[in-house]
Amino acid sequence: MDILSSPLSQEQLALLPSQEDVAFYKEHGWYISKKILSDEIIDQAIQGSERYYRTERDTPLPISSGYSDWKPEDGYDVVRNNEFVSLQNRELRQLGLQPIIGAIAARLAKTKQIRLLDDQLVYKPPQDKNGKSAIGWHADRAYWSTCSSDNLITAWIPFHDCDESRGPLVVLDKSHKWSGIEDTRFFNNHNLEDMEEKFRSCGRQVVKIPMILKKGQVSFHNCWTIHGSLSNYSQSFRLAMAVHLQDEANHYRPSWNKKGQEIHIFDEFLCRKLPNGNPDFSDPTVFPVLWSQEES
Repeated sequence: MDILSSPLSQEQLALLPSQEDVAFYKEHGWYISKKILSDEIIDQAIQGSERYYRTERDTPLPISSGYSDWKPEDGYDVVRNNEFVSLQNRELRQLGLQPIIGAIAARLAKTKQIRLLDDQLVYKPPQDKNGKSAIGWHADRAYWSTCSSDNLITAWIPFHDCDESRGPLVVLDKSHKWSGIEDTRFFNNHNLEDMEEKFRSCGRQVVKIPMILKKGQVSFHNCWTIHGSLSNYSQSFRLAMAVHLQDEANHYRPSWNKKGQEIHIFDEFLCRKLPNGNPDFSDPTVFPVLWSQEES
């Protein structure tokens, strides 16, 4: 058994992915956990989200713009996307930084350390009749050009049971192995079918896997795995948190777009700088460690 710095109970150790699970993740680009989170900690996170939506902040960010942050004046019957919530809200932080999440991510990604990169709290209103609550196909890594690692991983945490009617996350099986997806950034494109046809026209096999989870289960996907989410047709709202995680090796690297313009991600403006002036993606204030494996 690994020697780990954040001890888990025997019950939690039994919940870690098996070698077969790790092999499945490597081949398919996604993994669904057993129930790893208690109802109590999720219910506390729901209370935290309600406080956040009332614009209460335990620790406000030093920068107030440049990232997605739904506010009441944006309307209530819309998809709400709020980023970096674990840095601002204690209940959401407690949920997002759970060591069991980091331990599972570390085993799947085969890394000795897992740090936070950023996160999103996403609310979908109920009874969507026009498909506007769907989230378009995208690869997380396409938004993180200044990250050096292709081993980043995202944990998706629904705050309740989530079936296909409630707008779950959907991954495209084995899409992390596709080439030419560096610009797959269509989060706000609700027309999932249109993008699927474009994928097929390139000779790709589109196999959609909805993340059907019970409360307390968490799904994990590789940073290159293309995913989106279905519309919420149910009678209840859908609330979930995506926790984006970085492996031990990840660090800042300069990046430019096709026009030759330098690319920056918002994370860079929150963290401290290294002696060479580059953003420090290991800054513990902004990128706290969820899980670390000690030296034997």
